[in-house]
Amino acid sequence: MRRRDFITLLGGAAAAWPLAAQAQQPERMQRIGMIMAIEDDDPQTQKRLAALHRGLQRFGWVDGRNIRVDLRSGSGAEKLRKNISELIALAPDVMLSAGAASLAPLLQATRTIPIVFANVADPVGAGFIDSLAQPGGNATGFLQAEYGLSSKLTELLKEIAPNVTRAAVLRDPTITAAIGQFAVIQSVAPSLALDVRAVNVRQADEIERAITAFARSGAGGLIVPAGATASVNRGRIIALAAQHKLPAVYSGRIFVSDGGLMSYGPDNLSQFEQAATYIDRILKGAKPADFPVQAPTKYELVINLKTAKALGLVVPPTLLARADEVIE
Repeated sequence: MRRRDFITLLGGAAAAWPLAAQAQQPERMQRIGMIMAIEDDDPQTQKRLAALHRGLQRFGWVDGRNIRVDLRSGSGAEKLRKNISELIALAPDVMLSAGAASLAPLLQATRTIPIVFANVADPVGAGFIDSLAQPGGNATGFLQAEYGLSSKLTELLKEIAPNVTRAAVLRDPTITAAIGQFAVIQSVAPSLALDVRAVNVRQADEIERAITAFARSGAGGLIVPAGATASVNRGRIIALAAQHKLPAVYSGRIFVSDGGLMSYGPDNLSQFEQAATYIDRILKGAKPADFPVQAPTKYELVINLKTAKALGLVVPPTLLARADEVIE
């Protein structure tokens, strides 16, 4: 081989090396931080994570290949702050927050990392965003439910248990949405001949004392609007309702699956699958402020006939006909 040919060949090979190296570069791993204010061993934890993965896979995002999902869960203010600090230290490209209880400290910790939230009842009233149409800032997402849902829970309690004249409304008074939900319940209660009272609960022992004290007067029922405190303590609430023979209406299907009487509300798990839509766009360069906050479009009524029988209740046929699911 002539020297000139050899140099030309060598030069061509050298020019090709960067192209070959570039072709062999692995796809950049994007990072998603996921924070939840429920315990690690709560069945909802893995269900929410699975729903997120289903949504992400529709857009070609696969955990371990081109994304990494870092999950932290746990209730209590101190635990939440610790988990949020750990996630922020991992420098995620976007974060997913489940519920107002985790969103509030997350926004206190960062106003720069893009955030998609799910299952938040009143993000405007809580000061998380500017408006539903134009959230502004670094967060957007999906409403848990509108306040009107609380009036529906009140009506359903009287429909399934017409002899109930008193209702305790479980709420966490530190959450803005809980105050709004109770205001709606108060507004409709007189037309239903129902005396309602707020039961302020923040911890498990408060729930037990409050429900036990309320049950002593008889003719009572429970209304359990959406909230992290109720979700974390749902096993205890359901058991106390059964123990004291209290008809109870809840905002989420999971309560009825776990033995509660009846629920009416959106499919909360689907919001984590929907959240992937916004996460995909943010990972491709969009800003959270570009997307409006979305409200649920479908609500489901679920009734547990076994629990109704244990409470001595006969479910009206008209109510059964409207149910999306009946657990027997």
